[in-house]
Amino acid sequence: MTTVQDLGRFGYYHLGIPQSGAMDNYSAQAANALVGNAPEAALLECTYMGPEIEFLQEATIAITGAPVEPQIDGKAISQWNRIEVSSGSKLTFGFISGGSRFYIAFRGGINVPVVLGSRSTYTLCRLGGFQGRKLESGDELSLFPDSSSRALPVCDTLEKSLRPEFSKEQTVRVLPGLYDHKLTSLGLTNLFEKTWYLTPVADRGGLRYDGPGVEWNDTPQPFGAGSDPSNIVDAGYAVGSIQIPGGTKPIILHRDAVSGGGYAMVGTVISADMDVISRAAPGTSTHFQKVDLDEALAARKEYQRSLAKLWEIFS
Repeated sequence: MTTVQDLGRFGYYHLGIPQSGAMDNYSAQAANALVGNAPEAALLECTYMGPEIEFLQEATIAITGAPVEPQIDGKAISQWNRIEVSSGSKLTFGFISGGSRFYIAFRGGINVPVVLGSRSTYTLCRLGGFQGRKLESGDELSLFPDSSSRALPVCDTLEKSLRPEFSKEQTVRVLPGLYDHKLTSLGLTNLFEKTWYLTPVADRGGLRYDGPGVEWNDTPQPFGAGSDPSNIVDAGYAVGSIQIPGGTKPIILHRDAVSGGGYAMVGTVISADMDVISRAAPGTSTHFQKVDLDEALAARKEYQRSLAKLWEIFS
């Protein structure tokens, strides 16, 4: 599952078109910063397994995100560094050893058409990216020339202290609501005080978790809602919304999620932690930490400062 992504497609969610874009935004921006691209340059997002790429021209690349084993012509290279690649070389990958997604940026950026303001791939509607789909054997991508990029930064590596963690244990901050009142006190306790585990059912649309389940209040369902207590009359979904269909397995909606539907949203992962959940591998133990709006806004400011520091380093 390798796709072309960028910062995302905004302004069309009310029409049912999600934002798409790199799920681990920080890692993607770090890759672009390393090769002197602008933040919005298109790059590759690889899930679990990496592609084999043959270079038909010289290129400057950087690989960030989940720890993997990249090689050029069979020789190991490092992630979080700028790498020069010769024409005719082949880039391959070993096994991922943590997390789930990694990124390959190319100086100049990937040259695919802009669709609704973005080069990101939304595979469900075959929108954007390379022909609206994941990459397949034999595909040939072109790059914009170096002249379209910023000056190559002096710094060619991101220090370890600024690299994200890819842990088997995560704490994810959640703003409760809009329908958390439908849960009993036991249901809320299970959601916010028990351990949940990411299942293999996790993609760009959403990530499903397994755990103790929750309990719903026994109240009459309103007209137009389904019979299950986790159903509501259709409403819009915020990115990061947590749904628990049937009361058993929470689903966190992510970059390619649908924009509305009939499941109760018992909480929303704060924007600052959307990168965090994108780094989880199946089996990752997760604690959902309840926060209030002020804490969520403070976390967003801190996340924005971390991105600003990243680009300051590579300016």
